[in-house]
Amino acid sequence: MPGNPQIAAWLISKRVQIEAVMASQLGPAAPGPAAAETEVLRRFRSFAAASLKRGTAPPPALEGIRAHERRVDALLTAWSNAAEQVAGDQAEVIRAALKPLIAHFRGALRNTQGNRRSSGAPRSNRRAVVAAIDRIADAFLALDTDSGAIVDANPAAGALLGVPRDALLGVPAMGFVPSEKHDSWWTELDSLTEGAESRRFDSYLEDHTGLSIPVDCMMTRFVTRGRTLALVLIRSRTEPPHPITESA
Repeated sequence: MPGNPQIAAWLISKRVQIEAVMASQLGPAAPGPAAAETEVLRRFRSFAAASLKRGTAPPPALEGIRAHERRVDALLTAWSNAAEQVAGDQAEVIRAALKPLIAHFRGALRNTQGNRRSSGAPRSNRRAVVAAIDRIADAFLALDTDSGAIVDANPAAGALLGVPRDALLGVPAMGFVPSEKHDSWWTELDSLTEGAESRRFDSYLEDHTGLSIPVDCMMTRFVTRGRTLALVLIRSRTEPPHPITESA
């Protein structure tokens, strides 16, 4: 690969701006300072800068990395998009420089993560389930009832919240719930854990910009591998207009 020390230096000098743009695009789905994904992004930035400076891609430093592969993939894309936005009219140059490096880094990370995966449902079965969820028109979230973390999501959920669906994985769902509604959501999750009956309720979510979204929800209990998940189907609803009162 051709070296480009100028772009390498630019990536380092614009780090704060790139991260700020990415955070604004992801909202609550942006990785926190201590998150494993933040460390992955830091290592990718170092890998990209070193590769561009030397003109060759060294093996990425991935020792000790334990992060959700799908979420990391989405965050690498988000980071690259943010870098292109910061670059302005040089966006195409940045995209061309980063594209092969992201592919190389993803491949190395996939190999590392693949060696650690525990056995589970047959891969063909998992693919069938994922495909079925992806075809659902309504937003779908699978939530860990203990932590409230998003375990899975479909594209419709990503579209509703304004975030790539894989970037939602592992994120606390309450980050997309208005603070005044947290207690009611936890009550629904706790009630589902204690009983097997599905639950229906209306509530609100917030997208990545903080825009309030009125929703109707149906929550179903699902137990797998010793933990309880809440499978939530979410449909946005139109609230009736508030009555207009005429002043005397």
